Amino acid sequence: MEEVPLEAPLSPAQGSRDPEGAAAGARITVDSPEAMQALGRSIAGLLRPGDLVLLTGELGAGKTTLTRGLGEGLGVRGAVTSPTFVIARVHPSVRGGPALVHVDAYRLGGGLDEMEDLDLDVSLPESVVVVEWGDGKVEDLSEDRLHVVIARAVGHEEVLDDVREVTVRGVGERWASPGLLAGLGAVAAG
Repeated sequence: MEEVPLEAPLSPAQGSRDPEGAAAGARITVDSPEAMQALGRSIAGLLRPGDLVLLTGELGAGKTTLTRGLGEGLGVRGAVTSPTFVIARVHPSVRGGPALVHVDAYRLGGGLDEMEDLDLDVSLPESVVVVEWGDGKVEDLSEDRLHVVIARAVGHEEVLDDVREVTVRGVGERWASPGLLAGLGAVAAG
């Protein structure tokens, strides 16, 4: 994995809106599903109860693979699979840490109003809530959140099929500490 410090906001052409109040983040090149899972384990080491993580990326980009790594890093029970058809899954911790609430908002057209039926606001204080396809839908749950954008690398398809560019950005006071996200790629690679 290769990491590039991210100082400037992303442009719309790079596939993400720059969230207001975004702290510096990291841009990481991931070259395999195993590396994506390792990155998830690294991010899990930064998470604590009450954290909200938004995952953005096209179908098949690696959002669930990253979440599988988050689950491994948090030490949760159960196989982390895509919750597309059940909308949300709760994975309790097997070692006394926070539960992982994994939400797939792909089929949900509305914003936070439609998400209220999932009681995410109740789960958030004691869990880590990860929302795939959550952009524009769940930001109001927390002023502090982590945005992870996964994009396929552009190039020769046969060579770059598994290569992803992952941008990790913290929003809010929780993620404002300089260097909090620094070294994420290096930790994931090791």
